[in-house]
Amino acid sequence: MLTYTPSTVAHIQNELRKVIVGQDEVIEQILVAVLAEGHALLEGVPGTAKTLIVKTLARIFGAGFSRIQFTPDLMPSDITGTNVFNMQTSQFSLRQGPIFTDILLADEINRTPPKTQSALLEAMEERQTTIDGERHPLSTLFTVLATENPIEYEGTYPLPEAQLDRFLLKILIGYPAQDAELEIVSRWDAGFNSRHLEQIDVQPLPEANAVQNCRAEIKQMRTEPGVQKYIVEIVHKTRTHSTILYGASPRASVALLLCSKALAAIRGRDFPTPDDVRDVSLPVLRHRLALRAEAELDGATSDAVIADIIKSVEVPR
Repeated sequence: MLTYTPSTVAHIQNELRKVIVGQDEVIEQILVAVLAEGHALLEGVPGTAKTLIVKTLARIFGAGFSRIQFTPDLMPSDITGTNVFNMQTSQFSLRQGPIFTDILLADEINRTPPKTQSALLEAMEERQTTIDGERHPLSTLFTVLATENPIEYEGTYPLPEAQLDRFLLKILIGYPAQDAELEIVSRWDAGFNSRHLEQIDVQPLPEANAVQNCRAEIKQMRTEPGVQKYIVEIVHKTRTHSTILYGASPRASVALLLCSKALAAIRGRDFPTPDDVRDVSLPVLRHRLALRAEAELDGATSDAVIADIIKSVEVPR
């Protein structure tokens, strides 16, 4: 039985809605990534509240927050930090980079070369970073929420497959519905200003370790064998589908399991169902497979292919 998760999730969602309008599905998917101890890549055009969601979430968590604006001249040491010689003590000391935080916003991550992008690989996988041969542990809450613009390609560097695979989810953020956008305009007309987030009455979680308690509950959840088989069949079919050049790895199967459990907990259940698996399949898989060139020329998309695969897999009772 879930003790912490329902009330914690309700608090987070209620406080986020004070700032964010019309992105409930996006918020749910970001919470899935955080509670499953993963990282998320947020893709959307400018002005769809990607940065605002992350900043507000950090405030609700009462967590440390850092932002890296990725640029072509950014160096790996600008992310991890570097050892600096102290003339007074005649010793080197670590000047920590922005990676030493709880919530890291990697803004426009595809604007920096792969060498610099790779500075995040160890941190995202092992929650530690190595500087001059010495390992430094990161926060247990360390979460990378990266953003990228889907329509602007000039001056960008596609993320390598190894980097993409470190993201538990790839979340697409679209335009809000017209009524939601009207609510946004009305709030601004009434005096709301997202640039002054500190003036908005956003209440942090009452317990400092609330997120860790939720994660512990989710780890104790168990999945029925039929649902496990359903997960594996979906991922396996990405490797045999005629339009896919290469499919998802076993890491994707594990990701689908973890995200299904997290989503079930967010929805108030202590067990995942096939519906949970289906609902997280797109964000879990869309960045882990590549389509054949001829399929892309014919207008195929990863999301459409994944949806086709899901329809072809028998749902367990």
